[in-house]
Amino acid sequence: MKQEFFNLNITTTGQKLYEFTDQTIQWINKNNFKNGILNLSIQHTSASLIVQENADPDVQTDLINYFDKLVPMDNKLYVHTTEGRDDMPAHIKSALTNNQISLSIKDSELLLGTWQGLYLFEHRLEQQNRSIIHHYIGDI
Repeated sequence: MKQEFFNLNITTTGQKLYEFTDQTIQWINKNNFKNGILNLSIQHTSASLIVQENADPDVQTDLINYFDKLVPMDNKLYVHTTEGRDDMPAHIKSALTNNQISLSIKDSELLLGTWQGLYLFEHRLEQQNRSIIHHYIGDI
């Protein structure tokens, strides 16, 4: 049994979904992970992690549109508006989604469905530098 850590840095360019499935699989393969658990954590309160369809980009567009309707960028609705109109909406969207995801690795394969991918869901409008901590526990 072994533990390994990896910090994946992603520079975002505004509100959208940023897929990082390939980078995660490359790290798994590079380290010859066999069977275990991979925990992903984002160290930010205005972005989140999701597992989502990676075949049709319309899914991403619809998700962003839905969350923008659910949590409008209107400073009249919020007390916390220090960093602009996307400030509190970004925190609410992050609270409604995930800041951690745990996935299984079996026989050196990340167990995702056929159309599933790993995404950083950026909720801010401006460029951000985001960190996703990968923590593997299992056999090597």
